[in-house]
Amino acid sequence: MILKNKLATLSLATVLAVVPLTGCGSSSDNDNSSNQTNASTNASTNTNTSTNTSTNTSTDATTNNSSTTDNAATATKLTGDFEIQYFVGGYGDKWWKKVIADFKAANPDLNIKELAGPKINDQTKPRWIGGTPPDFVYIDGPGLNDRQMVEDGQLEDLTEWLKTAKNVDGELITDLLAQPAQQYDGKTYNIPLVLNSWGVFWDKALFKEKGWTEPQDFDQFLQVSDQIKGAGITPFIHTGKYPYYINGAILLPAIVSENNNDTSILQDMGNSKVEAFQKPAVLAALNKIVALRDKGFIDKASIQINHTDSQMLFLQHKDAFIPNGLWLPNEMSKDIPGGFDFGFIPSVTQGAGGKVVANTSTSTVAIAKNAKNKDAAKAFMQFIFSKAQASQWAELSGAPSNIKGDISASNAPSFVKDAAKYLTDANTVVIPTITFNADVDKAMQDATDALTIGKITPEEWVKRVTDVAAKVKQ
Repeated sequence: MILKNKLATLSLATVLAVVPLTGCGSSSDNDNSSNQTNASTNASTNTNTSTNTSTNTSTDATTNNSSTTDNAATATKLTGDFEIQYFVGGYGDKWWKKVIADFKAANPDLNIKELAGPKINDQTKPRWIGGTPPDFVYIDGPGLNDRQMVEDGQLEDLTEWLKTAKNVDGELITDLLAQPAQQYDGKTYNIPLVLNSWGVFWDKALFKEKGWTEPQDFDQFLQVSDQIKGAGITPFIHTGKYPYYINGAILLPAIVSENNNDTSILQDMGNSKVEAFQKPAVLAALNKIVALRDKGFIDKASIQINHTDSQMLFLQHKDAFIPNGLWLPNEMSKDIPGGFDFGFIPSVTQGAGGKVVANTSTSTVAIAKNAKNKDAAKAFMQFIFSKAQASQWAELSGAPSNIKGDISASNAPSFVKDAAKYLTDANTVVIPTITFNADVDKAMQDATDALTIGKITPEEWVKRVTDVAAKVKQ
C-alpha cells in the first residue's frame, strides 16, 4: 500500500502523459471508493457469461500484437479449461476480446471460457462463496472489493511469484508497473491493470464564453462558483447514489491537503485506524463540503441521482462542475454536445498556492486461491502485462493502462493533456491507491451524503465512521 509520492508522481506521469485517459471503471456502495465508478451497463451490450474465445480472433489483434503472440510460448504446454472473469463497464470489452483471442492463439490446446458482462460479479458470487471460482478475475465493478476478497481468503498469494515474474517479452512485471501492487500485511494478492485519477471537470468553452476563471484552488473555486450561481447555473453536481465520486474527488484530496500533503493519513484510514478519522484534517476537509452546501452551490438533485444522470445534467450546462474519474468523456461519448471542451483538475480543495492533490485509483487482476488452472492464470498474467498490451489497452478501452510504455502516437484530448500537466508537476501530491474496508467505506459514503444535505454535522460524520471502524478493528 505504501508508495513514496515522488516515485508515484514520476511513474504515473510516464503513463498519463501519453495515453488517452478515458473510460469507466466501476464500483458500488459496497465496493472500495478507489475503484473508479459504478456499473455502467449502457457502456456495453455484452452480457454473455460463458464464451469460448476461439471465434474471437481478429486480424487486427493478430497484426498489432504479433510480437506478443510470438513470445507467448511457455515452457509448459497449457491445456485444460481456463476461466476468466471480467466486468464490462465504461471500458467496454474490446480489449478483453482481443487479448484473450491472442492468448488463445498462442495456446491452442487451452479451452478458454469468458465469464463477462455488466452483471458478472453478481452472477459468479455463489461460486466465489462456494469455493469454486473462475481461475482469473478482473476486480472491477459492483459486487467486488479487493480487500474483502483478500480478507475472505479468496485470492492467491502472489508475493513470491511477482518478485521474479517476467512478462512474455522477458521483462520483470514489477519494473513495468506505473503504480505498484497494493500490500496487505506485506503480501501481494492482486496487480493493478488500469490507472485512473479522480478530479473535477468543467466545460472550457462555457467558461471562455462567460469569462469565468478556471479554478486552481479552493478560494478560486468558491469565487467562480459565486459567479456561476449568479448566472443562473448551479455550480456543482455530484452522484448522490454513489457518494464515492464526491469522496474520491473532493473529500480525500482535501484531507491530504489539510494534513500538510501527507498521504499517510489515508493509509491509516484504509487500515481502519480510528484515530486517523479523528484528526483535525478530516474535520477541516468535511467543512469544505459544508461550505459548498451552505452557499447553495450543490445541486439539490444530487442526493438521489446516479452517475449518468448527474453527468447528463453537467453536459447540458445545468451544472458547471462535476467530480468524476477520467473515464467520464468516454462513458458519455454519445451524449457530448458539439463544442464541449473538457477541463480537468485533480483537486480544487487546496489552499491558495497549495499543491494539487491527485487521488489515483486502479482496477486490478488476480488469481483465485482455489483456481483449478493456476498455470494458465499465471501465464495469462505474464501475457497481459506487456508494453504491447499497454498500447492496445489504450486504443481499445480509451483508458490509461498501469503498464509503462511509449504510446505517444495516441491522440490525447485536451483534458488528458491537462491531467498530464498536473501529474508531471513535481509539486503535485499523488495519493497511492488505497482500499478501504467495505463496511467503513459504506459508512463514509452514507455519512457524506447526509452531510451534503445538512442531516449531520462534520463531527457526526466522524462519529458515524469511527463507530464502524472500531467494530472492524475488533
